[in-house]
Amino acid sequence: MNRLEDYLREHAQSSPQRIAFQNSDGILTYSELWTAVCERASEIESETSRVYVLRSAHDFDFIIGYFAAHKAGKVVVPLEKDLPDAQFQGILELTSQADMPGDVTDILFTTGTTGKQKGTMISQGIIIYDAENLIDAQGFSSDLTFIITGPLNHIGSLSKIWPSIIVGASIYIMDGLKDLPAFFKVVKDAPWKVATFQVPASLRMMIQFGEKQLRDCSEKFDFIETGAAPISQSDMEKLCELLPHTRLYNTYASTETGIIPTHNFNGGYCVAGCLGKPMKHSALTIDDDGFIVCQGKTLMIGYCGDLDETNRVLRENKIFTKDKGILDEEGRLQLAGRDGDIINVGGFKVNPVEVEDAAQSMPEIDDCICIPSQHPVLGIALRLLYVVKEGLSVEKKALAKHLASKLEGHKVPQLYTQVDKVERTYNGKLNRKAYSPK
Repeated sequence: MNRLEDYLREHAQSSPQRIAFQNSDGILTYSELWTAVCERASEIESETSRVYVLRSAHDFDFIIGYFAAHKAGKVVVPLEKDLPDAQFQGILELTSQADMPGDVTDILFTTGTTGKQKGTMISQGIIIYDAENLIDAQGFSSDLTFIITGPLNHIGSLSKIWPSIIVGASIYIMDGLKDLPAFFKVVKDAPWKVATFQVPASLRMMIQFGEKQLRDCSEKFDFIETGAAPISQSDMEKLCELLPHTRLYNTYASTETGIIPTHNFNGGYCVAGCLGKPMKHSALTIDDDGFIVCQGKTLMIGYCGDLDETNRVLRENKIFTKDKGILDEEGRLQLAGRDGDIINVGGFKVNPVEVEDAAQSMPEIDDCICIPSQHPVLGIALRLLYVVKEGLSVEKKALAKHLASKLEGHKVPQLYTQVDKVERTYNGKLNRKAYSPK
């Protein structure tokens, strides 16, 4: 089986001037990328550590480092660019000391349902099978520019780089959707049709603030994929209206499973929660308790340094999720909800306990609870309800700054409300049900 780097080399030889990556600073052709990867790999090969840890900035240096580490035979550990130093060092220590199988090539860290950071181990085979799923189901081709706006250490972004590289497409990387006009300029200026992956919150932002631009660019979009969080029925219908000739895909995926099913909701069946049928290298079932169970060639090898958690989640070559679903009469997966207290914000699963612990490390905070809250643009946002110690005061900006020093960016609440007390149960536990939507 070919590796990603084999495809890079082939494209560098057959289409050296084709654009591989582009950002606001310039372009990187397949020939230039392959030359830079080879040079960096020769430097990395001499390093004694098996793992190669790097922060996922939206620049060419990260892209070169990612592929070079693969070529050098290292295990790549891409981390969020604003990860606090203490967490960075902890991950570096864990991955350097962990005993891992020989075929591991990437460790992608995710916050699981316990809030504990878990390193998901995947192989080149898993990467290729995941990419083949998308190429086959969504139609990736060489005459395509794929626009990536999400963090490059996240499965939502990496899983689009992989198929794009295999088919020889071009990839444009942007650091979020902070500048909608800049995004639409990239769409308009692209030499071919474009595709992109956007979480539902980003699509809602486009609908609210970029409706005219979406209409104007409707013929340029080949397809748009969304996932990681549920998209509303109204947003789905509006996108179908604005982009009548664009394939609009909903997907179900996780770092542990890869991308399992996909569904074009602009293809005649536009129903919220429908995630489609499994792709060619994947399968899924629903267990007796209604939870989704994933199978196939895209499942993780296991969690780095955590055999107990691996055995809890991965059994009999199946991933047992905490997401509930049903299979309709056509065999399409319908998402029925999520288990536990985890809050899904823009595709990131956030454990509120982690946020609350960070807030309570601030001396002025007496009590707090982190809850999901409706936001007019973001959809679901994090809201921190907090109680200030008697006789003290704290500014919201100071509290937000404190949290930003303790947490990754997506875990920092967007909304803050000072309250007199936080609801707790008779035994002192936070009463989260009291804050659930009625």
